[in-house]
Amino acid sequence: MTFKDRPVLGVIACNRTVETQAAQAVMTRYLVSSLVYADAAALLVPAMPELMHAKEIAPRLDGLLLTGTPSNLDPKRYGALVDDAPGPFDPARDEMTAHLIEGMLELGKPVFGICRGFQELNVAFGGTLRRDMAQADELIAHHAPSDKSFVEYFEHVHPVKLEEGGVLKSAYQRDELDVVSVHYQGVDKLGAGLKVEATAPDGVIEAISTEVNGAPVLAVQWHPEWKAHENPQSQTFFKLLGRALRREPLVAG
Repeated sequence: MTFKDRPVLGVIACNRTVETQAAQAVMTRYLVSSLVYADAAALLVPAMPELMHAKEIAPRLDGLLLTGTPSNLDPKRYGALVDDAPGPFDPARDEMTAHLIEGMLELGKPVFGICRGFQELNVAFGGTLRRDMAQADELIAHHAPSDKSFVEYFEHVHPVKLEEGGVLKSAYQRDELDVVSVHYQGVDKLGAGLKVEATAPDGVIEAISTEVNGAPVLAVQWHPEWKAHENPQSQTFFKLLGRALRREPLVAG
């Protein structure tokens, strides 16, 4: 491959077990979507706060992507002192991403989030999460039934309304998107200073944005990385990430 000198995107890893061994892992689909459609290079950031500090890493990155993953944020991170919260949990990722978000934004560098990353950003700005989305009668289904296959999870789609004046509405030039929805938790209280970019038909917040020290923050609850090669709308999310990495305005004009 020809050397391009592209911006470097940090991608948070998760703590997983691979054949009984502890591993730092990122699903390849996040990387492919970022490298192809954001036209970036990437470095994986281990979720190992006991061995490294996020602020050692932030100065060396042009931007940060917080990915989705099966684990949930520890409710204690947003002040919910409960013992029955649904797992699995990854406390090392909780710790690492909290400091990464802080470090990147202090330096005026962009942070994008997908699914868990969306939730991490809401909590980083002082927001909270609701954990009852699978049981609440007033909500649409945001996740396929638990007895479905992995592939069927990612075939679960619902519409979102794009908010007037938002980054996504300007980028897509349309009122609604159909998005891949795979989450049991979501925003309860919106974080301070965050702008709602999209909502589901039941009013659940599905995308957020803000700007800190000139750096854009943009996150979606859905999964644009899933089969992005088949979906130009999904590619648009990563093209926005590419613009942010190059310190270009997300919205033309």
